Amino acid sequence: MADLKQLKTQFLEYLEIEKNRSPKTTENYHHYLKRFFDFAQVSQPQQITEEVIRKFRLHLNRSTNAHGKPLKKITQNYHIIALRAFLKYLAKREIKTVSAEKVELGKQEERQIDFLETNELERLLNSPGGSDLTNLRDKAILETLFSTGLRVAELCSLDRDKIDLGRGEVPVRGKGSKIRLVFFSDGAKTSLDGYLKKRTDADPALFIRIPPKENFAKYENLRLTSRSIQRIVKKHAIRAGIVGKNVSPHTLRHGLATDLLQNGADIRSVQAILGHSSITTTQIYTHVTDRGLKEVHQKFHKKR
Repeated sequence: MADLKQLKTQFLEYLEIEKNRSPKTTENYHHYLKRFFDFAQVSQPQQITEEVIRKFRLHLNRSTNAHGKPLKKITQNYHIIALRAFLKYLAKREIKTVSAEKVELGKQEERQIDFLETNELERLLNSPGGSDLTNLRDKAILETLFSTGLRVAELCSLDRDKIDLGRGEVPVRGKGSKIRLVFFSDGAKTSLDGYLKKRTDADPALFIRIPPKENFAKYENLRLTSRSIQRIVKKHAIRAGIVGKNVSPHTLRHGLATDLLQNGADIRSVQAILGHSSITTTQIYTHVTDRGLKEVHQKFHKKR
């Protein structure tokens, strides 16, 4: 029988080939499983017991991250999700070990969402006010994030020849390699049109870094990274005078979700637009829209 080191390698190959998981997902599962095996010091599947897993969970709960802070519950659960997936894979191959069903996820803290008030959102979207290529790009980035609700990695992966401004839509490959259509608002289409008309380079990426003096000939692969997009959003949040909130590309994704729900969209439609595989993920936004319930109560409840 293969040992756990070989089985882990085969499991990661299974994720890549048969389950079509992204390289990043496979890399993360490798990291989480390595952490478990380093702690457990087991070499055979039958050595993985409920007691070993219990001790590992205790270890995670007492561990700290690179900044010396305790691991968040969601991070701890990522390790357990990877381990359960591995155990299910072993069961599929009829290799005797502890059942994945006996390993429960820990209760997580409710996600805290930083969302923007209407005036803050307007200030953010209007922060890039210049007509130079950098400002036109930044404006298009902000408008696209808010209009489509794209994850930052999805935004970075967009190519300009896939953009259909006439139809106002573009297909994107999201988590789990699932393809969905996202849609541009009129404001996003106008911003993208102005930005693309100003481009003089031949790079296929929709959003690119702008070299000094726009000397594109010297550079290859100008596509912006997720980190670059995060810095751009943060820069304009500061310029817009938004304080006390951690404004990121995901904040604009939150903004689209809450805007849709507050204006009457059903939660299943919002789930499809955001590309959530589970309705549970989308339901976190109902907590934000619940703030309007007090006004409804006061308006319609008969006073004594």
